[in-house]
Amino acid sequence: MKIAKKGQLITISAPSGAGKTSLVRALIDAQPNIRVSVSHTTRTMRPGEQDGVNYHFVTRPDFEAKRAHGDFFEWAEVFGNLYGTAQSEVEALLTEGFDVILEIDWQGARQVKAALPESCAIFIVPPSLEELRRRLMDRGQDETAVINARMAEAKTELAHCSEGDYLVLNEDFDQALNDLKAIVRTRQLRRDAQSATLEMIAAQIADGA
Repeated sequence: MKIAKKGQLITISAPSGAGKTSLVRALIDAQPNIRVSVSHTTRTMRPGEQDGVNYHFVTRPDFEAKRAHGDFFEWAEVFGNLYGTAQSEVEALLTEGFDVILEIDWQGARQVKAALPESCAIFIVPPSLEELRRRLMDRGQDETAVINARMAEAKTELAHCSEGDYLVLNEDFDQALNDLKAIVRTRQLRRDAQSATLEMIAAQIADGA
């Protein structure tokens, strides 16, 4: 008998350059029952990105209209751009039984935790600010002024990492990935995440099976 279960909601936050996107991509490749909710954003599409895959790219008026209508589960403004998670998309994936990851900053993670205390908040942190700056520079995507702004924002992000349920240090990629896998599996085995299994056991006991 296939046991139906509702998925769990996981927020993953990290400073830019900490390796969040690469880790999440590797986690999804390893565990096909996980999905990432595609956020809406007003920022400009970067080379290589696809609308509906990396983000839903919208204009600021469109975003603000959706926000006013209550369409977003959470939203935040980062570096002058708006980002938001569509509530309908998250609910649909959870109902289908998928675990859903939201790649969001500390502001969004705090909103999700306030709305759903049972959700799981993970913060990915770099081994040092010096290493974070090196990674940002090695990407070759941003000018020095942008990197300095990202470093300033990184300090703000890291100041809120204590709000997470779990911290993952991304010093070694493989170890960080294994830590993420362990967290997700541990959450899947929690009693409150296995209500369908408990109901099946209770039914069998009641039937004398």
